[in-house]
Amino acid sequence: MNNLLALAVLSYLTQRPMHAYELNRMLKDHDAARTFKLSYGALYGVVRQMDAAGFIRAAGTGQSGKLPKHTMYELTDLGRAEMRDWLQELISEPRHEYPAFAAALSLVAVLPPDTVVSLLRDRVGSLAAETAAIRDQLDAAVAKGVSALFLVEDDYRIALLEAESAFIKTFIVRIEDPEAGLFEPWAAYHAGQAVPNTTIGDDASGPGDEEGPTT
Repeated sequence: MNNLLALAVLSYLTQRPMHAYELNRMLKDHDAARTFKLSYGALYGVVRQMDAAGFIRAAGTGQSGKLPKHTMYELTDLGRAEMRDWLQELISEPRHEYPAFAAALSLVAVLPPDTVVSLLRDRVGSLAAETAAIRDQLDAAVAKGVSALFLVEDDYRIALLEAESAFIKTFIVRIEDPEAGLFEPWAAYHAGQAVPNTTIGDDASGPGDEEGPTT
C-alpha cells in the first residue's frame, strides 16, 4: 500500500481497537487533514483494503453516541510489522516528490521578470501568514499540555516555510541584481528583442514564437 492515510490508521490502532467513525474523529481532532488526504469515504476505503490485506481484523462491534453499531478493528501482528517497516523507510529514505512550486519555478521564464518578482513577494507574505498561524496553533497546543513530541510535524512545516521564504527572497535579489545577469535578457525576451548568449529561448525569438522559453 502507498496511501499514507493507511499508515495513520495503522499507527492509531496501536492505541486500541476502534471503528472507522472513531478513527475519523481522532484524525480530525489531531488536525490530520493538514498531513493526510482525509475524508470519511477515503478512510473507510483504506480500512477495507487493510482488512483484506490482513493488516487489521474485525474485533467485535462498538457504538459512538447515537450512531449505529459499527465494526471495531484491531491491529494484527502483520499490520504492526508493516507499519514499523513503512514508517522506518519514510523516515530514513528521502522520497522524490513533485511539489507544485518547483514545477512553477521550472517554467518561470514564461512570465515577465517584473511580474514574477511581484508574485514572489505575494508568496512571501502568504508564507509569513501561514507560519504565524502554525506558531499560534503550536503555542495553543503546548498551553494545553500537549507534548512537543506530538507537535514535531508542525516544527517541520515551519522549517520548510521559512526555508522557502529565504530561498524566494534570495531569488528576488538575484533577479533584480544587474550583476547576476538574470533580469536583462529575461526582460528583453519578453520585449521581443534579440537575446544572444542566453538560455531563455532556443534562439533570439520572442515570446510570441512557436517554441516557448525554457529554464
